[in-house]
Amino acid sequence: MSGKGGVGKSTVTALLATGAKKAGFRTGILDADITGPSIPKMFGLKAGSEKKSFSPALSPLGIKIMSLNLLLDNEEDPVIWRGPLIGGAVKQFWEEVKWGELDYLFIDLPPGTADAPLTVMQFIALDGLIMVSSPQELAVMVVKKALKMAAVMKVPVLGLVENMNGFVCPHCGEKVDVFGSSKADAAAAAANIPLIARIPLDKQLAAHGDAGTIEAYESGLFKAFLEIQQKKQG
Repeated sequence: MSGKGGVGKSTVTALLATGAKKAGFRTGILDADITGPSIPKMFGLKAGSEKKSFSPALSPLGIKIMSLNLLLDNEEDPVIWRGPLIGGAVKQFWEEVKWGELDYLFIDLPPGTADAPLTVMQFIALDGLIMVSSPQELAVMVVKKALKMAAVMKVPVLGLVENMNGFVCPHCGEKVDVFGSSKADAAAAAANIPLIARIPLDKQLAAHGDAGTIEAYESGLFKAFLEIQQKKQG
């Protein structure tokens, strides 16, 4: 979750789900970003592939995925809906999709603190939220709004992921902080939540997302997340 768009929430969702599946867990993704979904594209799934069925699509690795984009005839068609319809679709995905037995269901939220996040927090018994930010001061500020929403809704926050944390030059190895220096440690400490990981800008990650082969990208994000949760549980 994040209060701001463009920080990489869908990428983080995809990496976590892929890591969980590779670790042997039964995994699903509920795409709650109704008007701007990107999960199907990352996994190489096409609009109309589910033929308006409420059975989730399967990624190449077998991750169960439901997104409104999969129910459209044309993935480029806009979804021009008001808030109640958006909230209703998210609730329907949770209640009516045939998810079966899952160990992890990751929910990709749109930016902000409005209809979709509110519906998810009200109607789904969440184990917790993962906040996603980038190094910009503005992004960190907006994450604080999301943290306050989580507190109001009494949903635990499991940790923070900082995306786009600099770029390592492939020629000289020097790290360039494209969006400014990292503020993840300070932000996590202020919120009293663990810093799960910093994800650098990576051309290969972007390429896999664009090509629909995100599952081929090797990431240690889920492992880092799991280790933190296991430490909490003793």
